[in-house]
Amino acid sequence: MLISPESLVVLGGALALALGLAGSAVGMGLAGSSGAATLAEEPGQFRNVIVLVSLPMTQTFYGLIILILYITTVLPNLAEMENAAGAGFMALACGLIGGVAQLASAAYQGAVCASGISLLSKTRGGILTNAMMLAVFVELLGVLGLVFTIMALNLLGLF
Repeated sequence: MLISPESLVVLGGALALALGLAGSAVGMGLAGSSGAATLAEEPGQFRNVIVLVSLPMTQTFYGLIILILYITTVLPNLAEMENAAGAGFMALACGLIGGVAQLASAAYQGAVCASGISLLSKTRGGILTNAMMLAVFVELLGVLGLVFTIMALNLLGLF
């Protein structure tokens, strides 16, 4: 049985979203666990905890953007190609680039946020801005994963 290029394109986009979701779940789980401990000590830090716990969620949106681009742009471009035999595998590989970037970025961003949350009580919330700035550095890798996926698709003539 032959694997159609269209199904590989959809699989690549779906993997980008699935890995983004998984990374966000891991990252938010790490940060949320730390948040529960902090809130047991100081319930007044609830707003700060919510802000830091929610940061790893953005990688899910990056994965969703990749999936939407695959369905709205890559699939129609694939239909116009004369010989699309290897294009499906190329799109799958590009989806893996984006998905793995989102997975790692979200998971490690959650670890950074968990560290910041654990220090909220000691600093009376003063660590919030610094923790957010450190989390933004890890977030950048998720953004770069999205950008590099689009660039790779463009270089391959699929976008």
